[in-house]
Amino acid sequence: MIAARASLLALLVCWAFAAHADVAVPPLSGRVVDQTGTLSAGDISALTQSLENLERRKGSQVAVLIVPTTAPESIEQFSIRVAEAWKIGRKRIDDGALLVVAKNDRKLRIEVGYGLEGALTDVTASRIINEIIVPKFRSGDFAGGVSAGVERIIGVIDGEKLPAPRQQENSGLLDHIDPLNPFVLFAVFIMGGILRATLGRLIGSIAAGGTVGLLAWFIAGSLAASIIIGVIAFIFTMLGDSIASSSGGGGSYSGSSSSSDSGGFSGGGGSFGGGGASGSW
Repeated sequence: MIAARASLLALLVCWAFAAHADVAVPPLSGRVVDQTGTLSAGDISALTQSLENLERRKGSQVAVLIVPTTAPESIEQFSIRVAEAWKIGRKRIDDGALLVVAKNDRKLRIEVGYGLEGALTDVTASRIINEIIVPKFRSGDFAGGVSAGVERIIGVIDGEKLPAPRQQENSGLLDHIDPLNPFVLFAVFIMGGILRATLGRLIGSIAAGGTVGLLAWFIAGSLAASIIIGVIAFIFTMLGDSIASSSGGGGSYSGSSSSSDSGGFSGGGGSFGGGGASGSW
């Protein structure tokens, strides 16, 4: 009987703890994360495209998160936890912003990174919420409210003088140079085989690594990345015949599918200090 009572007490304690536990921060799976099914696929695609264009143009990152509730936390506590975990914006520039909507709580917040606080001030964020987003939310137009709010945030960021997104653009090009892509490996294998047969194993491998490295540097403009890719090409060419014999010529490639946004988007390391504004409808 004592053991049964102890077990029941432990279950009650665990239940009480779980009931008051903080809402988990969702994984950053894209620029727009909707856990409520409020936005259609078309809405998400249009928002994502606008935010991608902003990042290419200015370097700044903006993300949208819609959750059912933030209880037992306030939306301010929850949104800063999300901002700290996602790290939206560029590192040391901190030009990120996050729009969080807690649909069941009827609350929303714009969280602003340090680097945007001069333009996207608390007053400006409050006006975007109360004058642009909230009226549409009150009429039931959630997609329109989010879209109009994001458009205004983008407009404010476009008016801010920020460092050019040179590093961001280079990263975007590097995303397309995947040294483990099977087509890239096949091309290196063929070219390396020809050079190895013509010049010998060592000289041919050096020539293949140098050629691939130069191409990578020309496309991406990154010396470090081109050296790494060139070394990979050199090793792959040196061991090409061993790889071919071990695979038996019958290997196959299978990859996992992912959305176009979630496959390449991540926070750049931006920091937040609690700037922004909250509202309700």
